[in-house]
Amino acid sequence: MLESRRVRLLAALAAALLAVAVLSLAVGAKAVPVSGVWHALWSPSGGENDLIVRSLRVPRTVLGVLAGVALGVAGALMQGHTRNPLADPGLLGVAQGAAFAMVLAIVVTGVSTVHASIWFGMAGALVASVVVFALGLAGGRAGPPTITLALAGAAVSALLHALTSALVLFDEQAMDVFRFWQAGSIAGRGSEPAWQIAPFIAAGLVLALANARGLNALSLGEDVARSLGQSVWVTRVVGLGAVTLLTAGAVAACGALAFVGLVVPHLARALSGPDHRWLLPYSGLLGAVLLLVADVIGRVVARPGELEVGVVLALLGAPFFIAVVRRGRQVRL
Repeated sequence: MLESRRVRLLAALAAALLAVAVLSLAVGAKAVPVSGVWHALWSPSGGENDLIVRSLRVPRTVLGVLAGVALGVAGALMQGHTRNPLADPGLLGVAQGAAFAMVLAIVVTGVSTVHASIWFGMAGALVASVVVFALGLAGGRAGPPTITLALAGAAVSALLHALTSALVLFDEQAMDVFRFWQAGSIAGRGSEPAWQIAPFIAAGLVLALANARGLNALSLGEDVARSLGQSVWVTRVVGLGAVTLLTAGAVAACGALAFVGLVVPHLARALSGPDHRWLLPYSGLLGAVLLLVADVIGRVVARPGELEVGVVLALLGAPFFIAVVRRGRQVRL
């Protein structure tokens, strides 16, 4: 009974994502009817609607789905591994690592395009998370203690933020890129960023699904997990490696998208329960739905301009999360 209910809910979330994706293709400064969207996707004739849908909105929607899935799954993993309902993927310093590397690349090499700077952002995110994980690992024999990991992430993030701020003070171009990146956006990226980050996100999702059973065992306590034959250290490494790949890909391409990895796991847990074999797919689908809905809202409320999706996510996410905390509805992990 429980399994069939979970399957039905998962199918409903997939249908909701499909509906929101169509909405994302149709809504904008120029509205395109659903029939026009269908025509642009399957039998384009080169008209204005076809150009808008295929060249502008399809890449934007695909990037939004990839980033939403990645951040939703990463958030669920991070909360599971730290046993902290307030944890989010940025705890590993991934976002600040990406920002610092991208700004450094602009200042040193003169890189000026989003496409080129994504690779630097990925590298910076990966290096920052490895440093944080190494510092956390030094705090315990079996794996990174949750408190040590959080403190290491906060310290590394603060250091990288300070270095980034110092760099942008001396380079106007770096300041412009950093401001745009920090706001968080999936607009105007083109199709190339989605292809660039897709392999990293795919690898992260594979690791995440492989980590689900071990994370279920860890939720019972490390001693119980060992008695069940789980290697605590390997489970930690695989899980945090998945968080790193997923978050690095999303933030390098889209910037700092707050609250997706923080709020979505709470919503998913309310629907699926604590079993990470179901929680992770639920979180991925809900993350994509939330990000696309926020993007559509940003296009509607500020016509003919638009609000960046990172701004809308903050406006939606902050009150929601405050309400969850005040009512004590967060699930004990």
